[in-house]
Amino acid sequence: MMDLATIEAYDKRAFSFAKEWEEEQQAPVDLQAMVQHYFRRDLTADIGCGSGRDAAWLSDRGFDVLGVDPSSGLLAEAARRHAGVRFQLGALPELDGLTERSFVNVLCETVIMHLDAELIPACVHKLVALLQPQGILYLSWRVTEGTDWRDESGRLYSAFEPSLVRESLSDATIELDEQRVSVSSGKTVHRIVARRK
Repeated sequence: MMDLATIEAYDKRAFSFAKEWEEEQQAPVDLQAMVQHYFRRDLTADIGCGSGRDAAWLSDRGFDVLGVDPSSGLLAEAARRHAGVRFQLGALPELDGLTERSFVNVLCETVIMHLDAELIPACVHKLVALLQPQGILYLSWRVTEGTDWRDESGRLYSAFEPSLVRESLSDATIELDEQRVSVSSGKTVHRIVARRK
């Protein structure tokens, strides 16, 4: 599952992380533009929803959204900040309680870099498996060069090649594959949009 020290870091500092993402960072207009282009307004899972920022944005635009996160602290912040949006506890790669082929869209924004690289193929397969045929996966991760490292909070950032993700998308067609600087975080991220076959 997701790195336990990372979950603990999010639990301990849930309020400050939520404040950073929702009040201090710029709005993720680049992510939002892609979602509006590729997603259909239907059942959507936000995997690794954190404070619920993106799930709430989706809900406000007519998406039937479920936010899922392994941090109970972040989920408490999400519920406090975004009443009316559904949230539940769940961790990659298992995502217990979510039914395969049940979502039209799956959003997984800057999450998989918090897992050991050996788990990433299983995570990508699970995310695709959640989709209905022709459903869309938006997957991004923060790019780490060289070797794995931990930040001052203890969060793991795994270093891996994008090919590890691409090779795990055999049940999907890649429609977008790019590396760029995120508008909201200012960090380099890799993004893939893929459609389930």
